[in-house]
Amino acid sequence: MQGYGGNGQWTPEQAAAWQAMQGMTPEQAAQWQAMQAGAQTAQWQAVSPEQAAQWQAMQAGAQTQPWQAVSPEQAAQWQAMQAGAQTQPWQAVSPEQAAQWQAMQAGAQTQPWQAVSPEQAAQWQAMQAGAQTAQWQAAADGPMQAAGPAQGQPAQGAAAAQSMSEAQWAQWQAMQLGMNPEQLLEWQATQRAKAALKAKKERKEQRRQKRKNRSRLARVLQAAAIVAILAGGGLFLLSTMRGTQATSAVIEQGTLGTVHRGDALIVRNETVYSDEGVQSIDYRAQEGSVVYRGHVVCYVYTTGYSGKEMNSLQAYRDQINDYQQTLLAGETAYDQKMERLETEVVQRGLEVRSLVQGARGNLINQESILSTAIQERQKYFRSKYSSDMRLNRLFDDEETQQQRIDSWIKQRAATQESIISFYTDGFEVALTPEKFQAYTPAEVRAMFGGQKPEVAASERGKTDIYRLVKKTNYAVLMLIKDSTWTPVEGTVYKLMLEQFANTTVDAQVLSFTRASGELLLRLAVLGDVAPVLYMRTCQAELGEYADGLLVPASAIYTQNEQQGVVRIGEDGTQVFIPVNVVATQGDKVFISPIQTGILGTGQRVRLFH
Repeated sequence: MQGYGGNGQWTPEQAAAWQAMQGMTPEQAAQWQAMQAGAQTAQWQAVSPEQAAQWQAMQAGAQTQPWQAVSPEQAAQWQAMQAGAQTQPWQAVSPEQAAQWQAMQAGAQTQPWQAVSPEQAAQWQAMQAGAQTAQWQAAADGPMQAAGPAQGQPAQGAAAAQSMSEAQWAQWQAMQLGMNPEQLLEWQATQRAKAALKAKKERKEQRRQKRKNRSRLARVLQAAAIVAILAGGGLFLLSTMRGTQATSAVIEQGTLGTVHRGDALIVRNETVYSDEGVQSIDYRAQEGSVVYRGHVVCYVYTTGYSGKEMNSLQAYRDQINDYQQTLLAGETAYDQKMERLETEVVQRGLEVRSLVQGARGNLINQESILSTAIQERQKYFRSKYSSDMRLNRLFDDEETQQQRIDSWIKQRAATQESIISFYTDGFEVALTPEKFQAYTPAEVRAMFGGQKPEVAASERGKTDIYRLVKKTNYAVLMLIKDSTWTPVEGTVYKLMLEQFANTTVDAQVLSFTRASGELLLRLAVLGDVAPVLYMRTCQAELGEYADGLLVPASAIYTQNEQQGVVRIGEDGTQVFIPVNVVATQGDKVFISPIQTGILGTGQRVRLFH
């Protein structure tokens, strides 16, 4: 367990170092050294190879165990074995000396190795290795002397290298430093990390010093190189982006023009029907529907008619019904025809009721069918009981009252194929195709403001009942303020009428008048009147539009001082087509080919970025 120097004895310096680490007084160290020297001399001379091997194994086991865990019995047994293996010097060791040596060894082993610095631990380990080498060389002079340290282990002595595995060697090292193997590995890793961090800081400092010592010219050249690299990258990026742009485009149809805004009055080809003394109207046609000549539009009830007359008519009909029920109850023979007519009336009545309650169908037509069924039944009933005087008198009273009522009711029917509307605004008589071209800008402005023109004396006091509107063609009176534009009569322009739903149509200039700072245009529209059926005044836009070919501005290419486009054929061929640039609108241009018909919408042209 305790090592010697190369000549079997410690030098004073080794003894002092070991004494300092073991925590012994000078007296204890001298006593222990003397005892060890006497014992070792006789012991190793008398030890057989078997005893040396046994003692080596025991020493290896003892080194890996903490001395704090050795019981007194184990210590006595080891002491006895040592005494038997040794010759005279160990026989002279008294029990007190053995106990003293054991206590001293235990005290030395229990010293906190954590307080030993790494330099002291390395010095002690080297000293121990030298002592162990001399000790084992004295014990075995044959194969033991020739054995060197195991490969991959530190030079800790031949005996330790031969008797311990790598794990045992690591455990022995940890025990010598007062650590367990895990703590030893952690401590070694910490030392390596500190060494790596220190090396990194040294390299960083070297680079900083190198940059600091670099000349100003080198820094300028480096900055210039960086700028050149960035500029090259920017140019490459721009060229890449440019490469992704479109290389061709399709010719589109475009409309070019100037827009004029103003106020407009709608003039429809319509006829208003009115009457005097109108008390109520019974409409039969549907609003906005197309009616034809002879179609019943409505029934007009004039002054003099009252609900009392209808009550009287209903009273006569109730009397007829009651008397008919009496006659039918007195019948003894079954009348098949009468039963069929009664069933027909009941079925038609149920159908009318279902329509009134929300079923789908035409209520007016169904009421007409019911009325026909009732009339057929009355006609047969009257012929069957034609000899009954009371029944004949009741029928005569009903007919007389009906004629009286009919004198107050006028039936209205359509005179031409038209759209019917029961809504009027009072301008129908003034704004007609025969009158609208005679109005001045001031009169049109007044009507636009809501002033209705004077009507003829014959039309005063009449009530408008409905109007019939021709399905096609209407006119527009348009006022444009502070305009120096002079339109061309007979020219067709694009007209947009702004209301709930904008309507764009083609309008032809019939005539125009300029007065009081306003330009009055009289326009004719050839088209369906339904979009303006309920429109009288609105805002309007009139545009001088011209249809043309529209291409991107980058499609224009100049060749021999002539502008044109390069047309791409279906087979990929490219042909230069001379054109005139009519106008520019944003990034688009309107073009007109010099040779008519050579370019058209849908064709593809090349772009020049």
